[in-house]
Order: sequence, then structure tokens, then C-alpha cells
Amino acid sequence: MSSDRRRSRRGFTLIELLVVIAIIATLAGVVAPALFSNVGRAKSTAARAQLEIFALALDAYRIDVGKYPTTDEGLAVLRVAPIDARAAALWRGPYLRQAVPADPWGAAWVYRSPSQSGPDGYELYSLGRDQRPDGAGEDADVTSWGGRVNP
Repeated sequence: MSSDRRRSRRGFTLIELLVVIAIIATLAGVVAPALFSNVGRAKSTAARAQLEIFALALDAYRIDVGKYPTTDEGLAVLRVAPIDARAAALWRGPYLRQAVPADPWGAAWVYRSPSQSGPDGYELYSLGRDQRPDGAGEDADVTSWGGRVNP
């Protein structure tokens, strides 16, 4: 074998490596934004799903006890019997299989009862990624009433 043929089989040239790196960088630049936007949408969808599960549990609690938990009792009463003797006697829980999780962004769900709109209701919401009222996209509030948060 000649020395020219041996040199050509040694490995990749710098130009070839740069072309491959440029192709990988271009693909990453195209794929990464699409991937991360799906993560944001998935968290918002998960928040809505959690909210629906809580709503079912709260409604079951109300059917058994005759009222929604108070703000002081919070969502914890869906797992542990209330302190109030009358409510504890009627409680048929736990209404959730696991402890109340944080919202998909790691913050606690906000629960108020009675609600600002009426004495017989409740408000349950997450402030989204930014943890501030209002916002759009992943920063949007997820509420049990489908409206804006009035802190």
C-alpha cells in the first residue's frame, strides 16, 4: 500500500468534522424550540387534569358532608378526616388516593371556600408558571371557574 492511501484512511478531516457539527447544531436549533413548547403545553394540560380530579373529590366530599371544605381545612381534608366532629361523622374519605400534589410548576394549589362569587361554592386555582395573576400560554392561570383570578 502506498503512503497516500494510508493517510486517507486515518480519520476524518477538520472540514468533515465541522460540517457534521454544523448539521447537528442546525437540527438542535430546529427541534429544541418545538420540544420545549410541547413541555409547556403538557404542564398546562396536566394542571387542568389535576383541577378536574380535585373538583370530583370536592364534589364527593360535599355530597357526604353537606358543604365544601372551608379555606382553613383546605384540600388536605380530602385525605384526612376533618377536625369538626359533625363533618368527621359524615366524612367517607379519603377522596383522593394520594396526598394533594403541587401544581405542575411546583407551587401549592390555592383553595378558597366560600368563594368570592357565593357562599356555597369554592375557588381552586394555580397561577401558572410565573406565579402571578393573568398571563398567557404557560403563564396563564388555571381556575376552577374558567375566569380571572382576583387575589
